[in-house]
Amino acid sequence: QVQLVESGGGLVQPGGSLQLSCAASGSVFSGNTMGWYRQASGKEREFVAHVTNNGRTTYGDSVRGRFTISRDYVKNTVTLQMNSAKVEDTAVYYCKYRGTQNYWGQGTQVTVSS
Repeated sequence: QVQLVESGGGLVQPGGSLQLSCAASGSVFSGNTMGWYRQASGKEREFVAHVTNNGRTTYGDSVRGRFTISRDYVKNTVTLQMNSAKVEDTAVYYCKYRGTQNYWGQGTQVTVSS
């Protein structure tokens, strides 16, 4: 089992920045991919970004160039730096761990509003 704990959600103004973090614990093994998805009210869950065990990053079209994902392989954490926030970034953000199985965090609310 892998446990994921997210932190850093909240309210941010349009154009502002916010940082999300996710810490993995339990049966965390090498070769995994960690990342973020989001789900806005009334919409399907959407891929945001992920980073592989060897540091390769992939971003969703809607966030590329504004968000940056990074990992700490010692602490088993993944961080999402959100810059130039837009109202349409408002959603619940979920951390995902993909190894031999997939695990999800509980989600953290991000609201972009003036």
